Order: sequence, then structure tokens, then C-alpha cells
Amino acid sequence: MKTWTKYLLAFLIFTLGAVAFYFKVYIPKSSYETVFPKRTSLEVQVFGIGNVGAKNIYTISAQTAGRVTNIFSDEGLWVKKGDLLATIDPVDLPSLLEEARATLVKVRFESVATQKELQSLNAQKELLKISYERYEKLYAQKYVAKVEFDKANADLQTITAQIASSHAHISAGEAEILRVQKSIEALEAKRSRLNIYAPVDGYVIAKDAQIAQTVLASQSILKVVDTKTVWVEAYIDEQISSTVQVGQKVDITLRSQSNTILSGTLERISAMSDAVTQERQVNISFDTLPLPFYINEQAQVAITTEVFSDILAIKAAHLSFKNGKNGVWIVQNNTAHFQKLEILARSGKFVAVKSGVDESTKILVPDSSKKPFSEGMRVHL
Repeated sequence: MKTWTKYLLAFLIFTLGAVAFYFKVYIPKSSYETVFPKRTSLEVQVFGIGNVGAKNIYTISAQTAGRVTNIFSDEGLWVKKGDLLATIDPVDLPSLLEEARATLVKVRFESVATQKELQSLNAQKELLKISYERYEKLYAQKYVAKVEFDKANADLQTITAQIASSHAHISAGEAEILRVQKSIEALEAKRSRLNIYAPVDGYVIAKDAQIAQTVLASQSILKVVDTKTVWVEAYIDEQISSTVQVGQKVDITLRSQSNTILSGTLERISAMSDAVTQERQVNISFDTLPLPFYINEQAQVAITTEVFSDILAIKAAHLSFKNGKNGVWIVQNNTAHFQKLEILARSGKFVAVKSGVDESTKILVPDSSKKPFSEGMRVHL
């Protein structure tokens, strides 16, 4: 009696264990979710990563070395074209300019004096010429001695030489006036270069110098970006770059605004690829510039290369690979069957399917925690 009871108890335990294994282990391990392909619109996108930059970033610098006396802007401020941004110490330029202007006044007065003197000499020459002509007639008639006639001739020649000298002085004065004027213009141009103005409407992204700092010629004081040229400098793999074209629409995600998708347009594709990374640079402008923006901020881009409308699509995660073919596992008479697919395009989490399934096809969802699919295996839904 006791032996029979033991066998019965063992049988019950085995049966309960088998039932528990079947319902708790086997059934869950072979039960799968299914999905159906859906007709939808699908955008094929090429993804890349890069940084915010700009086509035109202006380095604001002095044309001559000197000490910075004022900086009228700062990082993060907007400026307009023509705004005074900084000044350089003119040192002795103002005094040199005043000296040159005083010299110009002096040489102009001297020129006027020489011209007045010339007028006086011309008047004297007229009198001496009349006297010479009279002595010339008297000498011919033997009424005056030759010495008196020679003196009249000598006086006329002297005044003529003085007039020629005055003309030379006037020409020299005019040349001196021109020289001083050019000197003043040069000093004024040099002084004007000590005032530094904004070349465009823009945004100050860097302040590289301080007041009282001595800077060299062409050394950066400020950097101003032309906001109309702000774009994303991104890199895409050469293998997926063949369908990328200028003018395509782009979704931009900035690291500081990870939950916001900004719209942009592909502006330029680099003519050269990086031989090391095998990537190609593309430049994408913002349709509406985000404010504030940060140069060199990391950005992700998704370039829309093609748009399919009313296309059959499935999730890329549901794809499988068997015997070198892409496909999905589907349900046929409660068993698993591998179905090859002809794929039109991939876009993020989805793929567009040309043939192999239709809207009524039950696709098995792969699950790493369950039994792997095999041809003809029984599945539970």
C-alpha cells in the first residue's frame, strides 16, 4: 500500500511539473506577438553628425599695432554694419596732424606772398621796358651815352630774371602745398584705421582682447558671425552619400534642444572626401535660425533624399537575415515560415517593402527572450 502511494504521488508530481513546464515555460517561449504591414508615407533619410558653424565669420582686428583704448561690444551682443567696435591709441598722430595742418597754412601764405611779389615785379618790368625803349631811341639818335643805354638794358634783364625766379618759387610752393596735403591725407587715413567698425550686421561670438592690451597688426580683437550664413557642418558616410543633393530638406537636432527638430536645407556638398574617415562634409542652413545659437555646438542631421507615398512599410527591427536574403518570419498554419522581401528603401526605424508581403500578412515579432525562429516550428499567438 505504501509503495503504491509513493508511485502515485510521484506520478502526480511529474504530471504537475509537466503541465507547469508546458504552460509556464514552453507556451511562453513559443508564443509571439504579430504585426501587420501598414500602408503609409515614408521619408528616406541619410543621417550625419557635425557642429554648428558659419560660412562667414569675420575676425575684427587692427590694421596697425597699438594699445587698445576702447572696446564697445562684447561676446553675445548684436552689432550693425558701421558700428564702432574698438579704438586704438593714436599716440602722437594728433600732434603730427596739427603740425602738418599748420605747415599747410604757412606754405599757402608764402605762396600768396610770392604771387603778390610777382605782380609787383611785373609792374616794375613794364616801367623799365618803357625806359629801355626810350633810351634805345635816344641812343640811336646820339642823344645819350652808351653807358646810360647799357644801364637801362641791364635793369630790364635783372627784373626779367627776378620774375622768372618768382615763377619758380610759386611752382615750388604749389608742389609743397601738394606734398603737405598728401601728408595730411596719409595721417588722417592712418588715424581712421585706428577706429574699427563692424563690417556686417552680425553677432559677436568671441572677444579676444582687452582694454589697455597692446595688439599686433591683424591680431583678433573680436569675432563677428554673419547670422545669414550660420549653418551646420555635418559629415556623412561615403557609402550613403550618392543620393544626397543640394536643395534637399533636412531635419536638424541640436544637442541643447534634443527634443526639438529644426528644419533646414542642404546648401553645399564638399567636393572632397576625408581619406581617413571616408566621410563627406555637407553644409546645411537653418530655415529659421534658432536663438540663441552656439558656434561649434554638436548637431545631428537627417537629410530627406526621397519620399514614398502610400507605400507598404514594416519596422526594421522585424527584419531577419537568412541564406543571404532579407526577409521576415510569418505565420502559416500556426507555424513559422521565412518570407523573402524585396526592399525599396530604409528610413530610420522603418523599411519600404516592394514585394513579399501584403497588408494581411502576419509578421512574427522577434524576441531574444524566446526561442529563435526555425522553418516549420510551431508558434503560439
